[in-house]
Amino acid sequence: MAKLYVIGIGPGEEALFTKKMVDAIQESEVIVGYGPYLDYLGSLIEGKTLYSTGMKSEIDRCKEALRQVEEGKTTSIISTGDAGLYGMAGPIFELKADQEVEVIPGVSANFAAAAELGAPIMHDYACISLSDLLTPWETILKRARKAAEGDFVITIYNPRSKGRPDHLEKIVNILLEVKDPKTPVGIVKNAGRLGTEKTVTQLDSIDYEQVDMLTCLIIGNSNTYVKDGFMVTPRGYENK
Repeated sequence: MAKLYVIGIGPGEEALFTKKMVDAIQESEVIVGYGPYLDYLGSLIEGKTLYSTGMKSEIDRCKEALRQVEEGKTTSIISTGDAGLYGMAGPIFELKADQEVEVIPGVSANFAAAAELGAPIMHDYACISLSDLLTPWETILKRARKAAEGDFVITIYNPRSKGRPDHLEKIVNILLEVKDPKTPVGIVKNAGRLGTEKTVTQLDSIDYEQVDMLTCLIIGNSNTYVKDGFMVTPRGYENK
């Protein structure tokens, strides 16, 4: 019976491919994804039927993947990071009928960035995307404030684009109403990719010009500190 694999891949780096991902892609007759994401698969796409679209055509890709399965072809649909976080798992399950679907977990950008920064998460945390294409800006502002009030470590996705040059600064100003200005912040560009760049700074000292859509920010909680250039958020083991 044909099956649909929903996969999140680490872009460009085979170290971020799990064996289960590779096995699913090799089993698939059809690979569906945003064009550049298919390029990340390298030789794994040889001999496969490919279906790609540009940005903002996620639903079209999901429908095509489900159609291919309905026609009896085992198919993989590709996201980056983890398919269950800002990826294709959600729309696939919203649209599917009786097709068999398996989600294969991947390494999300926040954990790829965290690995570069040391141990900045380690405890309860919140992920917030600053893209307001699908989420109202007022909702994003509310979530940021609540995350700060709850003293969560906060990962910021999609922080700054040409169309949204001031969103990150507005969010940081809200966080500064609650959090210590000296709270450590890790800024990682191209997490899990070639050309990774990282900076550890403070909440009141972010250089907004170095941030773009390929950047993740990890903002510490009240216990996060910097040691030897790495961020550390204690879990509390030493207090047991």
